[in-house]
Amino acid sequence: MQKLTKRIVEATLPQDKDLILWDSEISGFMCKVTPTGKKSYFLYYRTQDKRQRRPKIGDHGVITSEQARSVAQRWLLEIGQGKDPSAEKQEVRLIPTVKELADQYMREHAPRKKLSSQKEDKRLWEQFILPVFGPLKATSLERSDIAKLHHSLQHLPTTANRVLSLLSKALNLAELWGYRPNHSNPCLHVKKYSENKRERFLSHDEIGRLIAVLDEEEKETHIPWPLHAIRLLLLTGCRLNEVLTLKWEEVDFDNQCLRLRDSKTGKKLVYLSSAAIDLLKAIPEEAENSFVICGGKEGAHLINLQKPWQRIRKKVGLDDVRLHDLRHTFASIAASNGLSLPIIGALLGHKQTQTTARYAHLIGQPLIEASERIGRKIMGG
Repeated sequence: MQKLTKRIVEATLPQDKDLILWDSEISGFMCKVTPTGKKSYFLYYRTQDKRQRRPKIGDHGVITSEQARSVAQRWLLEIGQGKDPSAEKQEVRLIPTVKELADQYMREHAPRKKLSSQKEDKRLWEQFILPVFGPLKATSLERSDIAKLHHSLQHLPTTANRVLSLLSKALNLAELWGYRPNHSNPCLHVKKYSENKRERFLSHDEIGRLIAVLDEEEKETHIPWPLHAIRLLLLTGCRLNEVLTLKWEEVDFDNQCLRLRDSKTGKKLVYLSSAAIDLLKAIPEEAENSFVICGGKEGAHLINLQKPWQRIRKKVGLDDVRLHDLRHTFASIAASNGLSLPIIGALLGHKQTQTTARYAHLIGQPLIEASERIGRKIMGG
């Protein structure tokens, strides 16, 4: 037995079976030489309850004999304090990497969300998070790591905020699943970027031109479904997918509403104007199709409205208007006619009041007009 040094370890030749070189200075410190010539450092010890342990310190060449000796000394000190370095190493091995955490998130949590949200989560993991954090242990992420990734996406503020939200949720789940200590989420206090919401509302004149073009197109086409869909978007304030997947069984003419079984926010009631009711009554029901807006395939709904919309908006002169802006237009008309934010939120099916708050500035005009009328009355006008 002699002190393990670089010279001693490297001079030892492999034998037919494992060869153990014990260190003469540190009890339990050894180097194993396999028949293939691989040389690795270990520490043999017994825990306080007399269990035998032999955790690996590292391979010779990756660490030096002096580095291995230093680790062995530190471990012996911890053992004297009642700790078990081998068990702690095992616990670290059981902690998932961020890639494994992402897999568990997509397997156990994502299925609770809408399919479109699942696809978006998968895209954010694969495109932005895993290339940076994938191999790291879920416990090793620190606030500086999160802040650095968030900052690297500052040119895409909306995406940066979505990545931050996804990571925050996943790391909260890591606490729930026992991988991180409670209240240790490193996303806390990382401030989101301001997002410039794009708001485009059609004016009264633009709405008139759009309706005129839709009427003109209907006279010239044998496939009116895209035109019906665009009118419904404008008259109901529904989201695109809500209109495209609308079934006749969800249309309640008697109570003047749509009873959507599924939407972005779950089950939803959409109250209809007389104009929307008249439009729905004018749309023919196809015998073999349960959808209001029929698609090209038998029994299917229309899948994509982008091509006909691009053609129509160009004809109207609305090149900067998206289909979703028809929903904004519905809400802006409601606000400019004095409806309260809670009423507008209910019409649109918003779950959070801050989503409706973007239309708050439009409510001011009818209030100004009302105040003006009162002022004139007071002054005897």
